[in-house]
Amino acid sequence: MRVIFMGTPDFAVPSLQALLDRGDDICAVFTQPDKPKGRGHKLQPPPVKELALRHSLPVLQPDTLRDEAVQGSIAELEPDAIIVVAYGKLLPPKVLSVPRLGCINVHGSLLPKYRGAAPIQWAVINGEKTAGVTTMFMAEGMDTGDMLLKSETEVGPEETSGELFDRLKLLGAKLLTETLDKLEQGELKAIPQDGTQATLAPLLKKEMSALDWSEPAQRIHDRIRGLNPWPCAAAVLDGKRIKLLASQVIEGEGVPGTAYNLDGELAAACGRGMLRITELQADTGKRMSGKDYLLGHPLKEGARFE
Repeated sequence: MRVIFMGTPDFAVPSLQALLDRGDDICAVFTQPDKPKGRGHKLQPPPVKELALRHSLPVLQPDTLRDEAVQGSIAELEPDAIIVVAYGKLLPPKVLSVPRLGCINVHGSLLPKYRGAAPIQWAVINGEKTAGVTTMFMAEGMDTGDMLLKSETEVGPEETSGELFDRLKLLGAKLLTETLDKLEQGELKAIPQDGTQATLAPLLKKEMSALDWSEPAQRIHDRIRGLNPWPCAAAVLDGKRIKLLASQVIEGEGVPGTAYNLDGELAAACGRGMLRITELQADTGKRMSGKDYLLGHPLKEGARFE
């Protein structure tokens, strides 16, 4: 199959690799422009670009797909399909209409739930017990196209969004291969989404790091793991800002936000129940267990998470 691949972050890399493994004719790879990173603000290529260049694939990084010249270059490639995985840009109608087999997207949720840019994170934040990936034909709206195939997996009770991300990117690549195989064999039937069941999954923001300790422990726990690895839940304890990276729900009660040393383990009272803080990181320090943190930072009387 002659395809154009559009993708940018780590999530898209296994899907591009799956096309390479299938032996598809990848006539172009579209990805976001290089971005400055680190203290030196050196331009860093997206992960998809790195893989594409290792296989000598042509890479294009336009600022927009709405430029007529860009749209013309896509049409000239005459792809059978355009595969889109976490590209980061909406495809305009003139691009959607180019491939004879359509534009196929691999999305990190069980649609129509969690349409948007951060479906995996919101699934964890909301305490979903299952998550998955969906392949679909793309339409003009945000993740509104007809669905093709789905693959579902259980979410671990302490699994972070980063850990689930790493599992779903592999699940997505496998589902893409299955989708293209069935598409070539004429065995696929597209299923319209029920828009009344749709939920949104917008980009996360740094402001979401703050926690409300009056909420139940389970809800705070889900937020901590859902915000890991970015932007990370955070709190101030004894005047020091710390990132809360992992936790466990435990029995107990107390004034919400109160910090405790429970047999050498750092814990916090919530609106209902308590949390054991199992991993954290001070702003100027390294990642460590809550137990190790207490060894160097004994709790003062009346200490609270703010």
